[in-house]
Amino acid sequence: MGTKGKVIKCKAAIAWEANKPLSIEEVEVAPPKAHEVRIQIIATALCHTDAHIIHPQYEGAFFPVILGHEAAGIVESVGPGVTNVKPGDKVIPLYLPQCGKCKFCLSPRTNFCGKLKNFRNPIGDQKLMEDETSRFTCKGKPIYHFMGTSTFSQYTVVSDVNLVKIDDDANLERVCLLGCAFSTGYGAVVNNAKVTPGSTCAIFGLGGIGLSAVIGCKAAGASRIIVIDIKNEKFTKAKALGATDCLNPRELDKPIQEVIIEMTNGGVDFAFECVGGADIMRAALDSVTAGWGLCTIIGVNVGDGGLRVSAVELIMGRTLNGTTFGGWKGTDSVPKLAADYKNKKFNLDALVSHTLPFDKINEAFDLMYQGKSIRTVLLF
Repeated sequence: MGTKGKVIKCKAAIAWEANKPLSIEEVEVAPPKAHEVRIQIIATALCHTDAHIIHPQYEGAFFPVILGHEAAGIVESVGPGVTNVKPGDKVIPLYLPQCGKCKFCLSPRTNFCGKLKNFRNPIGDQKLMEDETSRFTCKGKPIYHFMGTSTFSQYTVVSDVNLVKIDDDANLERVCLLGCAFSTGYGAVVNNAKVTPGSTCAIFGLGGIGLSAVIGCKAAGASRIIVIDIKNEKFTKAKALGATDCLNPRELDKPIQEVIIEMTNGGVDFAFECVGGADIMRAALDSVTAGWGLCTIIGVNVGDGGLRVSAVELIMGRTLNGTTFGGWKGTDSVPKLAADYKNKKFNLDALVSHTLPFDKINEAFDLMYQGKSIRTVLLF
């Protein structure tokens, strides 16, 4: 392409400060350095994680920053030493890198990578490139990267361990969801919890991740899939994807966990918490059976005080775990997930409630805050 080695001027959404709408600006995107790749983003979706940084209670925020981590695009150019992709390849950026060399990448027990340094606050990691500088400039100021991806920009620069090539015929407006939402919810079920055929499951929250967990439980052969949300309008889609029972806590006369325990003769085998917050985590853990019940935490809430767990709860056979990116090692697994979608093994279309032009990104955030969207895909 004629832009190789040159600075590209393009459109991006910048968060200049907390608790304010993003600002559509012209940014300058520098060429990729060694082991870096510049991508033209075609489609990017919104996730609550993008909203964490601009939440007024979030500790450790950094500004100005280009957010976004769930996307798909086309390689524009590559820096020296890049061998895994070439210009023109369709790719998905990965906020969870896979270098293939560290103790985490070499272990089958995790999908973490040693490129991540800040395990207490992973959102604040990867805000600059490996040389501790940014590839983005706006109005003469350097702009922070976000989670190694920064997909709210028409062009972005990522490390060559933060992206993966997918098939040339992939539908980028749908496989962008493999960058976070679907992979996380579906993977939590099949990789982390390892839901078994004939088991009972409860899923708290029916956003993109919760509905992806429904798809995973159905694929795993669960006999009963109980879904919980405070918006009844989400239940139709959940049932279409495999939910067997739908509960709205606001319409019940007792705590949701008590209702689930009664419905299932003592609690479900597996629970998935897809919202965040101590109260919902507590309800999810309480809803699993003694003896072998497993509660998987997926959702994160800003300013949350955390969950208090007693020793007795755990020694009575309940297990509490969590997941990042559904346990998938991105480079190894995302191309297979993209192929599975193409072969109609699962339905990503059901997760996309809105498609908007990129300029309407703040409208997309409002839809998310109001609980009116599942996933909004933004197109450049």
